[in-house]
Amino acid sequence: MQLKMREFRPRIGPVEYRVVQPWEPLRHTALGNPDGYGCLIGDHEGLARLAALFSFAAYSPRTIVHVPLRKGALLGEYENFIESCGGRVDLVLVHHSLGLRVTKWPELRRRLVNGRPITVRTDEARTNRDHATWLERRDDDENRDWLRPAVHASTLFLTGSRDVLASASTQFEFAAGRGLREEKVPKGHSVLVSMLSWELKPDPSVHRMQFDICFKARPPYEHFRRPGRRLPAA
Repeated sequence: MQLKMREFRPRIGPVEYRVVQPWEPLRHTALGNPDGYGCLIGDHEGLARLAALFSFAAYSPRTIVHVPLRKGALLGEYENFIESCGGRVDLVLVHHSLGLRVTKWPELRRRLVNGRPITVRTDEARTNRDHATWLERRDDDENRDWLRPAVHASTLFLTGSRDVLASASTQFEFAAGRGLREEKVPKGHSVLVSMLSWELKPDPSVHRMQFDICFKARPPYEHFRRPGRRLPAA
């Protein structure tokens, strides 16, 4: 997929950071604070673009990927559910090797002005290969390469490295395709289609952080057609 992005080069002291954002916001996608119950609800475009953004992040260890999600379109009755989770949060994807402290984020975010347009391409075949590598070593006792979540300043940070970020990308890719086939979607319902359980560190606690991925088509729903269904005759 080709992504149009906005690139920033904010500096804090002697350190210059590279931060990128989607050029166009993911208007019909929202993320509930996972400190309450992490649930991302998005339409096909939003989930597909998140798959591409995770893929881009996987191969950009010196780049911070910032996905603003707090100011999108309201999701009708599901807006109350998002609020019950703890409210909307933005998303940041970053490699642990960058050593970004989340407490620096508010200052960095204030400096995200005058970004320049860039265009990047993602390599889905490479992403799928690295996802397969993650599956091979996910259950290894020595594996430490989980996605590590943290919430700060109304932002969810997911910190990892190449293989686990690539694996997360495939979950969003699957969700974007699976959601189109769910029977309840044409009626405006949100449907659970995937999650990031396999990418987060195993935790038997009932209070463990959740990250469910739900598909919700954007209105008007009468124009939504599931794959394989014929358009009505003219």
